[in-house]
Amino acid sequence: MSGQDDTADGALLAHLADGDREYLLARGTRRRFRANAVVLMEGDPSDHVHVLVSGWVRVSTILEDGREVLFGLRGPGEVLGDLAAVTGRPRSASVRAIEPCTVFQLTGPDFVDVLHARPTIAVATIKTVAARLRNAESARVDSAAFDVSRRVAGVLVRLAEERGQTVPEGVVVDALSQEDIAAQIGAARRTVARALRVLRERGIVETGRRRFLIRELRVLRAFAHSEPNGTQHP
Repeated sequence: MSGQDDTADGALLAHLADGDREYLLARGTRRRFRANAVVLMEGDPSDHVHVLVSGWVRVSTILEDGREVLFGLRGPGEVLGDLAAVTGRPRSASVRAIEPCTVFQLTGPDFVDVLHARPTIAVATIKTVAARLRNAESARVDSAAFDVSRRVAGVLVRLAEERGQTVPEGVVVDALSQEDIAAQIGAARRTVARALRVLRERGIVETGRRRFLIRELRVLRAFAHSEPNGTQHP
């Protein structure tokens, strides 16, 4: 894999030089997952690791009452299942593809060997884990935002298709405020703001004053049409 033009900001591969990227991926086996496929299942004792090189996935857990808590979205260049490989504990969350994805799969022992052999990869992995821990600290505050994030995505997709202006960076939707979106989906403005922050941090959407730049319309569309139980809207 070369270039890494589509690598998500803050992803593991974004922290690595070309030589380390090639070394890591060479230890894995390429696998592909169709849209809506389960990539990793919560509670699974398996220890293999996926390095995501194309496509986007959603990371979530299911509460005892059946409600889903969405932890976030992961994009190209990110690592999935690294904690299970290092700690030997069962999966702490499920990962489902929201569009066709390609990964390089390593066994847990192979991944640990890579960390020992290449300290730069180990340090990069620590950076990604630290970033996830920082996000987890605010998870309780953001949980409501994740609950409405699909509806926010749906509004942006519909407006992009109806009146969006295509530009080199993506699709622009003007004359729309966060208050407008909140009113359309019946949510509080603060909740909408947190949901938009999630999309902004993943590089999917940029926000401005009454202006939205959708950089990854295909990802936003797939996310808007996904459901917690894995079904898809017709």
